[in-house]
Amino acid sequence: MENKTIQMQDTHGRTHNYLRISITEHCNLRCTYCMPAEGIALTPRAHLMTADEIVTIAQTFVNLGVTKIRLTGGEPLVRKDAKDIILRLGKLGVELTLTTNGILVHEFIETFREAGITTLNVSIDSLQKEKFNQITRRNYFDKLWENLDLLDTNGFQVKLNVVVIKGFNDNEIIDFIELTKARNIQIRFIEFMPFDGNQWNKEKLVSYAEIMTIVNNYYSDIKVERLLDKPNDTAKNHKITIHKGSFSIISSVTNPFCSTCNRIRLTADGKLKNCLFSNSETALLDTLRAGKSIEPLLFQNIKSKHAMRGGMDDDAKFQNPELFSQNRSMIKIGG
Repeated sequence: MENKTIQMQDTHGRTHNYLRISITEHCNLRCTYCMPAEGIALTPRAHLMTADEIVTIAQTFVNLGVTKIRLTGGEPLVRKDAKDIILRLGKLGVELTLTTNGILVHEFIETFREAGITTLNVSIDSLQKEKFNQITRRNYFDKLWENLDLLDTNGFQVKLNVVVIKGFNDNEIIDFIELTKARNIQIRFIEFMPFDGNQWNKEKLVSYAEIMTIVNNYYSDIKVERLLDKPNDTAKNHKITIHKGSFSIISSVTNPFCSTCNRIRLTADGKLKNCLFSNSETALLDTLRAGKSIEPLLFQNIKSKHAMRGGMDDDAKFQNPELFSQNRSMIKIGG
């Protein structure tokens, strides 16, 4: 085991112990930054991982040193056998969590408890009902807030994911941080990132520096603390001294955290992506379904990981639509 764990390193010395599994490409929202307006062509069911295959692949990674698994989608909770998958992964002896849009969590409270889940990331990009409906192209604002209160009442630690887009919700940054005054939640501001079909351009980007300028100007009479980040943390963590909760900024565009990345992603169709921005993938299902070991494929994928953002290691490459449009849309990656 010890020898195999060492082999989970890439050529840049980064050890990978965090697996993100997308269990579906389906979603009950249609967020503009995630999915093209015309929708996406979904992968045929026969090419998607079954529950057994998800658990088998996850167990293989755990055997090789993975200590944390996050379920994503699409929206993971729309999958019909999501409860079964969650409960089975909860028995692997690792930290289990998920990222959700929160619309269905009221149906899963007991499942989360039984699986040992204590923390959830909930995506919400506006505190204004009309704006929320605009960006999600759906009308679930009230249900989401009911479920956030339900999670709070049941003792779950909630992190709110907010993709900040200039001219859309950057005027709500302080409103989000004010939520931390009385609630022990973490607001996670995420820089708008380029993916296929999400109409990205740098003019829509609100940078880490810009967010902190807004925060420091507003809280000029109150201390804004810079908290200690955890090892391999993607977020730069902060807190308003007198607030109960905290906030953080994920600066994948302006201050990438590639040097400490420990993440690897498994798509719903059973392909490994060693970077969110990588346009290369390693297919696992054919090998798995043939009864062969997938371990060599895992090592091969990790060893091929670029030092930074899937090889887009400078600003010009990162803004080149010919490069980032070769990647999947976010809903088919799993975040």
